[in-house]
Amino acid sequence: MKNDFYGRNFLTLLDYSKEEIQDLLNVAAKLKAKKKANVECRPLKGKNVVLLFEKDSTRTRCAFQVGANDLGMNVTYLGPTGSQMGKKESIKDTARVLGRMFDGIEYRGYKQETVDILGKYSGVPVWNGLTDLYHPTQILADFMTIIEKFGHLDGINFSYFGDARNNMGNSLMIGAAKMGMNFTGCAPKELWPSQELIDQCTELAIESGATIRFTEDVTEGSKNADVLYTDVWVSMGEPDEVWEKRIKQLMPYQINSKLMANAKETAIFMHCLPAFHNTRTKIGKEIYDKFGIESMEVTEEVFESNQSVVFDEAENRLHTIKAVMYVTMREPK
Repeated sequence: MKNDFYGRNFLTLLDYSKEEIQDLLNVAAKLKAKKKANVECRPLKGKNVVLLFEKDSTRTRCAFQVGANDLGMNVTYLGPTGSQMGKKESIKDTARVLGRMFDGIEYRGYKQETVDILGKYSGVPVWNGLTDLYHPTQILADFMTIIEKFGHLDGINFSYFGDARNNMGNSLMIGAAKMGMNFTGCAPKELWPSQELIDQCTELAIESGATIRFTEDVTEGSKNADVLYTDVWVSMGEPDEVWEKRIKQLMPYQINSKLMANAKETAIFMHCLPAFHNTRTKIGKEIYDKFGIESMEVTEEVFESNQSVVFDEAENRLHTIKAVMYVTMREPK
């Protein structure tokens, strides 16, 4: 590994170069191979990490917990009511307390500002498990999956459909710009990322040979795509009027068989999960009862098709998160 990651935070891919991201992906591939071969790898035995969750999760929590255990570490989980951060104690003070007790901190919550403060004041590596602006650990898993399917990232035609200004839209655009992928955001114009971030990614794309473009036309957005990607349309807990508005806005951007057929024959479907592709969840049933639709951002047919690699992505959360913890916590020899 060419780059030195020891002691660094992992808050956004904007902080990492193309070569560093590739190094992380290479480490993840090696750790995955060892796990598949049942080769024990516990280089961080005796270290302690805390998982600080303001927002619940399945994949992020499990990946950090299993990954830390695989590497030999002890894990403490603090859920939405598990700490006084932001209530009786400031984020800055919480950072300094946790940094004295733990060797690493994972944060999943609402504001990017929170994880930035943790990273600034804790004195130990801090990893972003999701904020309002970025979701960098998910992007590593996505890119690892693309490499497994296509053998490379350079030149991949990557199309994202839906709310292109959310944490996934932002982070996928940044990652694509860094890694030389051709990124297309396909969304209503009011749901495009900030012009400042688009301009920043356009500059990054010049260096890597990537392209960045946005369109409201789903036919244009899916043409010749290698990857069609989407995410949930509304965050959990939003009122009915938000769901109704977003469904009207984004139903034309649903990934369905027609859209997949317009992409390359070898195209894959990706989603960071959870996905609303049928009525077999509480939320899915409620949406059907209120709005009469059986699926939202992706149809059941596409989700369950051979082109869908969503569970490969989910598994790769483990291996890429292990890689991030490993390289930022392992002391150089």
